Amino acid sequence: MLKEIAIITITMANLNGVDVAYRDYLGYQLVERAPVSAELAALWGAPAMAGQPSMLLQPADGAPVYLRLVEDEPVSGYAPMTTWGWNATEILVADPDGLHERMADSPFEIIGPPKDLWAAPDAPRAFQVLGPGNEVLYLTSNPQMERVFGLPADYGIERVFIMIVAGPSMDAQRTFYAETLGAPSEPATEWQISVIANANGLPAETTFGLTVAAIAPGYLIELDEYPPSMGMRPGKAGHLPPGIAAVGFTTEGLDPAKLDWRSAPRPMAEFPYDGRDVGVTVGPAGEWIELIETPAEND
Repeated sequence: MLKEIAIITITMANLNGVDVAYRDYLGYQLVERAPVSAELAALWGAPAMAGQPSMLLQPADGAPVYLRLVEDEPVSGYAPMTTWGWNATEILVADPDGLHERMADSPFEIIGPPKDLWAAPDAPRAFQVLGPGNEVLYLTSNPQMERVFGLPADYGIERVFIMIVAGPSMDAQRTFYAETLGAPSEPATEWQISVIANANGLPAETTFGLTVAAIAPGYLIELDEYPPSMGMRPGKAGHLPPGIAAVGFTTEGLDPAKLDWRSAPRPMAEFPYDGRDVGVTVGPAGEWIELIETPAEND
């Protein structure tokens, strides 16, 4: 079963200054800057990525949930939130309104203002931005998750706690994540999601099917259903997919026979895998998923 979100790999055209933007506005720290190794490119089945500039960023409190940013040439026809696959990264923040004000004149482009996600005293509150590499971030306060992580009231900006994936069939997504990866979800409900509608030139009242699959305490995968017209993400042979290319999860107890492996599990010595077995599979919407084997707690 899936456990925690561990590594989010994002491609962008130019890494210059991206680490500074994340440091200054989100408190993320650069923990490694290095070319993509041949070993990692082989794991992805993306040989053209070997030698490409990359960096690892980590939340200020040292939580082991990393952003891996990789430089790659743009792909014609790709725009954020217009195709199936991984579409947004959601980061836990204490004060979305204050952060929204600080980002007004920053490398982050605000694409959705702060608002409560539903009407309740303890409701999450979020806004959305495009990062300096054209990546979509949701910046969200969520009192329930803050309690799960045991955060103080003044924690500031924390880890990624939700990854958002979209596909043409909610049934296919729910079945895959529940039966193959041990991440069940409730039936979807319809939501107006303005940033998706805006990105696709759709009326503001357009609704999209949405549900969440719970994994480890505090970590979720949001499943969105996009119209079939949006289509598969364009890409180039030998490269990572554009945008959010892959998401790595720690896992335990998965049955390898159930998975269609892009790259079968193998020990990965480099940080942050640190010798654990890692494999790559592909979900029903074409999303790349790194599975990082972690021993069961009672082992």
